[in-house]
Amino acid sequence: MVSINWIINTHKILVIPIVLALMWYFHNWSAPAFLYLGLHGTYSLLWLIKHAVFPDKRFAQSMPLWIGVFTPFLPLMAYMLGGYLLISNYTLLPDWVFAAGPFLVILGVFLHYVSDAQKFFKMQLRKGLIVDGLFSRTRNPNYLGEVLIYAGFAIVSWHWQAAVVLAAWFLYYLRNMRQKDKSLSRYPKFAAYKQRTGILLPALHSTASTALRTRFEYEASCWNETMSSSRTNSRS
Repeated sequence: MVSINWIINTHKILVIPIVLALMWYFHNWSAPAFLYLGLHGTYSLLWLIKHAVFPDKRFAQSMPLWIGVFTPFLPLMAYMLGGYLLISNYTLLPDWVFAAGPFLVILGVFLHYVSDAQKFFKMQLRKGLIVDGLFSRTRNPNYLGEVLIYAGFAIVSWHWQAAVVLAAWFLYYLRNMRQKDKSLSRYPKFAAYKQRTGILLPALHSTASTALRTRFEYEASCWNETMSSSRTNSRS
């Protein structure tokens, strides 16, 4: 038995060696190949750091190794298709891709890892619905970050097959986002929060004052619940 984290971390560890091996095998030491290596390799290293500092508890569950190989390891390895196509085809990239690729990846890493950190450390203090920070306009800033990251890799690969892999993963993310909404609907404040946010893209109609009011309403609700619980305990 292995944990899902173990499977995912193994994939991340293999990214840099695999890309370097492809570059060596195809004798491709071009700027596009190094660009892909730098972007995907750095993202993978940051994932390992994130796991060491604030791991995702969803991935702590165990599964048989053979199941982990088929999912999620092989689906994750599908993301490497873009790097393989880029390196094996000796692709020459338009100049603007050298700006667009890093832009998407860096923005995506920020949204993904910062929102995961916000969720992890806030849940250490108090369980419940998170409606502020990066979650004030979108209910899934972490998934938005992942989509941007792999969209950046797909652009750098400059091949339509990498876009197909991203589209397949997006459908999986969408399913998870909808399941998350169903789970969060148990909170009384979720209905109002859902109206003010987007499931993935930030709700542009939301204003700073609205987001701040949402946060204050949530904090007040939590405070009232805490005080009510304290009074009940003191009476007993």
